[in-house]
Amino acid sequence: MAGKKDGDTAEAAPGGKKKLIIVAVLGAVLLAGGTGGGVFLLTQGDTAAAAETEEHLEPGDVTTLDAISLNLADGHYLKLGLALQAVASEGGGHGTSTTLDGSKALDLAIAEFSGLSMTDLSNAEQRQHYKETLQEKIIEAYVTETEGVEHKEVMGIYFTQFVMQ
Repeated sequence: MAGKKDGDTAEAAPGGKKKLIIVAVLGAVLLAGGTGGGVFLLTQGDTAAAAETEEHLEPGDVTTLDAISLNLADGHYLKLGLALQAVASEGGGHGTSTTLDGSKALDLAIAEFSGLSMTDLSNAEQRQHYKETLQEKIIEAYVTETEGVEHKEVMGIYFTQFVMQ
């Protein structure tokens, strides 16, 4: 009988190892899935909160800036007109924002577009990319801080003129 016990134990051990491995793998998969799901939910919450913050911005006045001429590559020029879409002040609707000083926006536009080629700016997708990049920089340049709270003064830009020669 002693031989049977050893044989039974030897036969039971491989089946037990397989079950143990399967349970361990399933546990690891569940743990990884739970962690991934938790990270997904947490990052989605941050994105949703950021989107809600952006949605609460009320458009204020539009400040149209004088057009400027920029040097492009190969002796070409760009006449660029910009308008800044202000964020309405906390008092309420349209007409409550103050007129913006456009010098920061024009300086950023000069830095963004100077030296580019007409080919770069003739392509609609690339032109849109440059506009979006400029818009991000301008919005960031017009952020003020009051009592530790950041306030956006500009929420968007418009091209009022875009003439290449």
